[in-house]
Amino acid sequence: MELTYLNQEILELLSERLPCPTYKRQALKTGIVHIGVGGFHRSHQAYYIHQLLEKHDSIAWGICGVGLREGDRKIKDVLHKQDGLYTLMVQHPDGRVDSQVIGAVHEYLLAVDTPELVVEKLAHPDTKIVSLTITEGGYNFNSSTGVFNFENPDIQHELKLRNQPRTVFGFLTAALRKRRDAGHSAFTVLSCDNIQHNGAMAKKMLLTFARKQDPVLGQWMEENVSFPNTMVDRITPVTASTDIDYLKDEYQLVDEWPVVCEPFIQWVIEDDFVNGRPPLEKMGVQFVPDVSPYEKMKIRLLNAGHSVLGIPGALHGHPTINACMEDPVFVKFMRQFMDEEVTPVLGAIEGIDLEQYKGKLEERFANPNIKDAVSRICSESAAKLPKFLLPTLQENLATGGSIKHASLIFAAWCYYSDKGVSEDGKPLEIMDTMHPQLQEAASRTTEDPLAFLQQTDLFGKLVKNERLTKSYTDFIGRIYQGTGIRELMAELLEE
Repeated sequence: MELTYLNQEILELLSERLPCPTYKRQALKTGIVHIGVGGFHRSHQAYYIHQLLEKHDSIAWGICGVGLREGDRKIKDVLHKQDGLYTLMVQHPDGRVDSQVIGAVHEYLLAVDTPELVVEKLAHPDTKIVSLTITEGGYNFNSSTGVFNFENPDIQHELKLRNQPRTVFGFLTAALRKRRDAGHSAFTVLSCDNIQHNGAMAKKMLLTFARKQDPVLGQWMEENVSFPNTMVDRITPVTASTDIDYLKDEYQLVDEWPVVCEPFIQWVIEDDFVNGRPPLEKMGVQFVPDVSPYEKMKIRLLNAGHSVLGIPGALHGHPTINACMEDPVFVKFMRQFMDEEVTPVLGAIEGIDLEQYKGKLEERFANPNIKDAVSRICSESAAKLPKFLLPTLQENLATGGSIKHASLIFAAWCYYSDKGVSEDGKPLEIMDTMHPQLQEAASRTTEDPLAFLQQTDLFGKLVKNERLTKSYTDFIGRIYQGTGIRELMAELLEE
């Protein structure tokens, strides 16, 4: 059979091979503008909206994707070529792959090319929700102090030239100014990033910027925009060339950027929307009055658990998270971290059996068909670890709880940042915007064992805690003397 290139025109023919959208995509209105279209958005929020469009008359909730950076050009080009369509490949532990074409993203704009069109789309009265997956670093705050970074050159530019936005803050503020001036209602800002209290953080950062640029507008925004907190969950590894080849071989379909994910999916949202919302409860989304316990559970267990596997996994030479989970030392170390350091500081969570949740996490991490690269898990660790792991460590320091697992991970992160190679001498793929700073601090460890912890923008005053510094320097000494990370993990398990 001849290869078919994914686009709107071939859906009817393609639907004989795999599930395709049955709703009229040309009738969709943009109710949601999503900033930061990556694999996770396409496996999670866009998937939920696609299911809603399939099963209910919800044409008002189509998605317009927006990319703010030049780095988003590839996804823009692919989505334009494919009319916003892509294939979602759900990888089951038994090897089964459920593939379907998703059609919820019906528009895409690249802000560096057409910033005025992005502002117009955000300001259009049909837009009810602006959702975000801009990563932890996109919120432009100091990870130690939580203070907005006004020194960012793009922020400085936007403060002087309000009609030339470059960042998410500049675009949202410009659009809300147009909505206010036109007498339109505001929209809801819906953060879908892995930051605890993500809605509150989005609100704090946006209003801080807006008040500086336009104090009167900032006050209007505070009174009219809502920022629900959310908890999102679906493991979505980077698409591999083998995934593209699979679709060619299995369905004779050419999709230049499909998305791979696990079967598990969860979305918990505070029900606080100023301008309407899609009825996602029909799709299994949980709307709750307070998402805090759920997001804390997920960040402290799943996200931190990933890093607890990923950092030592990279040093030891495990290429993927499931490879880490095939190593009994790594499995026991992660579970002991969850049981002894995280669970005691979580408390009870309504409707959640923590033992079952942790067991399910182990199953998900071990899925042999996901093959989530440790390099992806370790990427932007400077933005992740202060949010995912440090709070657990700080709470245990305050209560006298166990700190040995977290201490070892921070020591391993120092060595990882310093040497940049695995224990067998292979270069590590380190993707972190703060890597130069991390490497510089870590490189002074042989002279000063605490040099890495002295980065107050990451660790605050942690270096002044004697209990932590003793544990940390013990591990630093062992690692830098050549003791393998797996050996250290195994020793710790026997204590």
